[in-house]
Parts: sequence; structure tokens; C-alpha cells
Amino acid sequence: MKGKLVEHAEAVFRRQGFNGASVQDITTAAGVPKGSFYNHFKSKQELAAEIVRRYSGATDFSALGDVGDRDRTAPERLRAHFVAQAERTRATGVEYGCLLVTMASDTPTTGDEVRSAVLDGFDGWTGALAAVIEQGQQAGEIVSSRPAHDLAAFLIDAFEGGALRGKATGDRTASMRSLDIALDALRA
Repeated sequence: MKGKLVEHAEAVFRRQGFNGASVQDITTAAGVPKGSFYNHFKSKQELAAEIVRRYSGATDFSALGDVGDRDRTAPERLRAHFVAQAERTRATGVEYGCLLVTMASDTPTTGDEVRSAVLDGFDGWTGALAAVIEQGQQAGEIVSSRPAHDLAAFLIDAFEGGALRGKATGDRTASMRSLDIALDALRA
């Protein structure tokens, strides 16, 4: 039963956000009695934090390559990673966007457990990108001398900001267009 709740809660949170989703919405989507929710989770916050950790843990970083990957430039690896992220979002509905951003937009009211899970998700993502950016800086493929961690956060912000615009307009290419502009700025 816990598995059914976790499986269906992500879609409910993605569509409705944290504040818009009720325990009843989650149990209805999972097809389980509302009372069973509290046998597995002490609160909606606990479930939401688990969903965010699960979503972050499922992020595919394989397109970033290994430290010694010299077959593709750092910007090419970064772009390939974001293409995979865009496909992940498209598969679950571009109109709902990235779960991390959906939950981040509600963090003022979600509580510390969800906020912490969201921050951990962004920190892990930023760290993975920063390692590739450092490699690109050392190889001269990325000319910006700004700290790699800051540049990684900038790429995420550009991508997710474009995704928010795309969510509002229905433009499925907005996130990648924003990312491409950001990557061009790193190479200029």
C-alpha cells in the first residue's frame, strides 16, 4: 500500500503542487482508503519529502560522462544532460514542469522536511554539473572564470526558468532555448 501511495503521489503533487494536493487526492489516486495513509506516513510533508528525494535520486547523470570523457566537450555533455531532463519532463507532462521546481515554489508553506529535500535535490544536481564545468574550464572549453558551482546554478536557473515560461505558454522548446543561450554565454 505504501508503494501505491508513493507511486501515485508524485503525479498528484506534480499536477496540483504541494498546497493544492490533499491527502484525500493522493489516496484517491492510489485507490486506497484515506485512513491507510497515516499507517505509512505521519504527514503529507513526510510523503512529499520522500517523493522529492525519489525524484532527485532518479535523475540520470549519465550524459555528463565520466571525469576522463574526452569524446565530447563539456558544453556538449551539459547540453546532452539537459536534453535528457527535458525529455523526462515531457514524458510526465510539460504543462506540469519539473517536480523540484513545483515543490520549490511551495516551500514557504511545505515545512522544513520538504524544503530540505528540495535543497538537497538542487545541491546534488548543481554539484554534478559543476564537476563538468570545472573540466570544461580546465580544457578551455568554458571561458567564464566564474566559480563552477555558480555557473552550474545559472544553467539550472536558465533551464528551469525557460521551463516555467514553457509551462505557461505551452512552448515545449522554451527550456532548451534558454539553456542554449546560457551555454553560448559560457563559451563566448
